[in-house]
Amino acid sequence: MFLRAVFPALVWTIVIFLLCSFPGDAIPSISWLELLSFDKWVHFGIFFLLQLLWMRGFCIQNKFPLLKKYFTIIALLICIPYGAALEMMQKFIFLSRSGDILDFIANSCGVLAASFSFQRIRPYLMMPAV
Repeated sequence: MFLRAVFPALVWTIVIFLLCSFPGDAIPSISWLELLSFDKWVHFGIFFLLQLLWMRGFCIQNKFPLLKKYFTIIALLICIPYGAALEMMQKFIFLSRSGDILDFIANSCGVLAASFSFQRIRPYLMMPAV
């Protein structure tokens, strides 16, 4: 049951890793989107979803009571360092990529926004109330 509960979060975590590891020259650059800071909104959105998926998975699983009780904090402790690690890998490991503190801030803001809005979004995630 645990793996089934967190499977969507694991898949999305891997998808984010793959997207962030693509060489920078493989990503199209559209100047008008840069004017709107579209990149930061993308970072915000993908980490918003990541946090929601981890919180949902921890809530619906029944194997680990502490995960269920402290789902928001534990998901924060996964998602924010994950965002930092990806930015560090983009700076030092991935080819043609550069780590950006503003991307990390956008990642973290997405995580925090998901944490604060989870109770309102919960009914749409088809979850029972706690």
